[in-house]
Amino acid sequence: MQEIDALKRQAAEAAVAHIESGMVVGLGAGSTALKALECIAERLAVGTLTDIVGVPCSEQVAADARRLAIPLTTLDSHPEVNLTVDGADEVDPQLRVIKGGGGALLREKIVAQASEREIIIVDERKLSERLGMKWALPVEALSFGLRAHVKFIERLGATVQVRTRPDGSHFRTDSGNLILDCQFGPMEDPACIAGALERHAGVIEHGLFLDLVTDLIVASPSGTRHLTR
Repeated sequence: MQEIDALKRQAAEAAVAHIESGMVVGLGAGSTALKALECIAERLAVGTLTDIVGVPCSEQVAADARRLAIPLTTLDSHPEVNLTVDGADEVDPQLRVIKGGGGALLREKIVAQASEREIIIVDERKLSERLGMKWALPVEALSFGLRAHVKFIERLGATVQVRTRPDGSHFRTDSGNLILDCQFGPMEDPACIAGALERHAGVIEHGLFLDLVTDLIVASPSGTRHLTR
């Protein structure tokens, strides 16, 4: 675990090096993105970075940023984001990713769409030849009509599990919705699956980020790689 933490920190440092003073920065969710928050806080503390504001992708990220003394703003105040640093659950060679393991996919995608650059940071375990080989696709859905949403996604070819908490209650996103973890297996055409989900009333968002990633930083024991679209 210490080695994995070191790789996450390595990727985070490489991404945060692209942040410049005065920027509006999207703050992603997840354990790797948390390493980026820590790097940002350290640079603010010593004055290497100044006059930045962060747009958090979840309530937990906002709490972590406040704890680390990172100034925050909102998309209403700053609708254009210079750069977002975020993690991912799985990445394919086309820089398409699956996100949403932590349940923040809706806000993460909103911030990503508002960003000039979307830098994804991962360790090499997250790389995959095809999306779906290692990770189920999270889908955020309304609780109204839940069974109908599940049946629809099953007809698309997935095995669907409603995400629950350790106490057995339904997991709820910051927006109060459910997460359906949809195991499609290796996806031959992620865009087709994304389009079908987007056309179904009751599906709020899905974790396929297909044309949003501009940069990918991959950490491995041999160093970091920086790939761009």
